[in-house]
Amino acid sequence: MTGLTLDRVTKVFDDDGGDVVAVDDVTIDIEDGEFLVLVGPSGCGKSTTLRMIAGLESVTRGEIRLGDEVVNRKPPKDRDIAMVFQSYALYPHMTVRGNMRFGLEESTDMSDDEIERKVTETAEMLGISDLLDRKPGELSGGQRQRVALGRAIVRDPEVFLMDEPLSNLDAKLRAEMRTELLRLQEDLGVTTVYVTHDQTEAMTMGDRIAILNGGKLMQVATPLEAYHRPANRFVAGFLGEPSMNFFEMEVRGDRLVGASERTAEPSGGSSPEDGDEFVYPVSAETREAIGDASAVTLGVRPEDVELVRTADGPHDFETVVDVVEPTGNENNVYLAFSSESERTFVATISGMRSVEAGQPAIARIPESAIHLFDADTGEALRNRSLDDLEETEPRV
Repeated sequence: MTGLTLDRVTKVFDDDGGDVVAVDDVTIDIEDGEFLVLVGPSGCGKSTTLRMIAGLESVTRGEIRLGDEVVNRKPPKDRDIAMVFQSYALYPHMTVRGNMRFGLEESTDMSDDEIERKVTETAEMLGISDLLDRKPGELSGGQRQRVALGRAIVRDPEVFLMDEPLSNLDAKLRAEMRTELLRLQEDLGVTTVYVTHDQTEAMTMGDRIAILNGGKLMQVATPLEAYHRPANRFVAGFLGEPSMNFFEMEVRGDRLVGASERTAEPSGGSSPEDGDEFVYPVSAETREAIGDASAVTLGVRPEDVELVRTADGPHDFETVVDVVEPTGNENNVYLAFSSESERTFVATISGMRSVEAGQPAIARIPESAIHLFDADTGEALRNRSLDDLEETEPRV
């Protein structure tokens, strides 16, 4: 097995004489045996990146290296890479056995007995031994996906590439297949690059995730690091459901002030000025992290917004419940600073707590949990640390 490197990889398409940059100067080192997930919104360049690795798209600039070898100019068949497509791409006139054998028959000099042994072993691993004599039209979506995986596995490649392979499955089967894919990749130990727009897949499957936006690489990190210590506002807002709450704030000494509608005074904090919606006092340490920025975006995850019984601190705010979304084990509670305000933010609380629309609520936004981003560049100025998370007492 071997690792994979993308070194300042760029892809530019010609669109009627104009250049369209689909992938812009992306550099990622993928370790031997690592499961890396490329994630981002539609059109961000993740599938184009995967196709360049596979050799299905040419590289405009930069290098793709498999181990120490540059493979930019190698045809797909010579890259020792196997790809699993979203559409399965099975030959409908062939049986499952025929689909799994085909690549080995065309690209290796293995004997029929060796090929049959390889197909049989892989089918047993995937639990599809009883399907070998059926054709794709007789199979369910999950079974077809297993066949597509099996066709890739029998080749024993250096790298697996997977382009949204679970997107055609229903939600329950997708969850089951995620677990199976992870177990399979760990058993095989093959370097894997997995493309998805689904943040749940990214967070649950990847050893690391690479977040793309507009062709640019936003951050490469473990799922936990990207979630709790995002490099910029885009990453912070993309990961998490419900999304992170954001407040646009001016820096005024040791306070952050959101200008809009007037709201209730935060207990223990400074009184908001006329026209101010949200006043958030900050410590000297947080103020130092802000530096010279005159405007910041304050972010806080919904699960870090607490609903408490009494306002007794500088970061407790009087609010009104706007909408409650029960999800079973949790409630997503949308809050407004006043009944007249159209702007809301969300708190995620236990599903066992009874909350109703229209009732008053006190929202606590702990300073230890907030993120701050430069209002102009979006770059993170302050994130909550993972050490802080380990020390935080569970909420009641």
